[in-house]
Amino acid sequence: MTRAGFEMLREQFRRLLYEERPRVTQEVSVAAAHGDRSENYEYKLGKRKLREIDAKIHRLQKQLEGYEVVDPATRPRTDRVFFGATVTVEDEGGVCTTYQIVGGDELDASLGPGRISYEAPLGRALLGKREGDVVLVRRPAGDMELTIVKVDWK
Repeated sequence: MTRAGFEMLREQFRRLLYEERPRVTQEVSVAAAHGDRSENYEYKLGKRKLREIDAKIHRLQKQLEGYEVVDPATRPRTDRVFFGATVTVEDEGGVCTTYQIVGGDELDASLGPGRISYEAPLGRALLGKREGDVVLVRRPAGDMELTIVKVDWK
């Protein structure tokens, strides 16, 4: 996982643990004080929200423990495309587009556009290739040839 993706997940974990969970816990406490819990909709809803938050916290904690952070800036310089690389490609019409190869959990819009998963058809086609290589990307709309113009390790 890239540093930006890791920081995004860590911030989401922090927000859930230190902001969302305490807020919902307080709401459940207030709802519980209103009396009979068996027929208290606010209490039941709050408990459900709390279970969902706890499940997300647990999932994020496991993810954060299991990821290895890859910092493209510290990788050995190479002209090959690997995880974390920023790649500029040119399509058959001469249009250039730039992508960063990331993990599936990093495809969040808040990290900015131009990120593709290494598991996506385009990402898989680019991995291991060099500047100047032509790759064939199979897609539902038909095959597309792209030429790798630049590989950067920002």
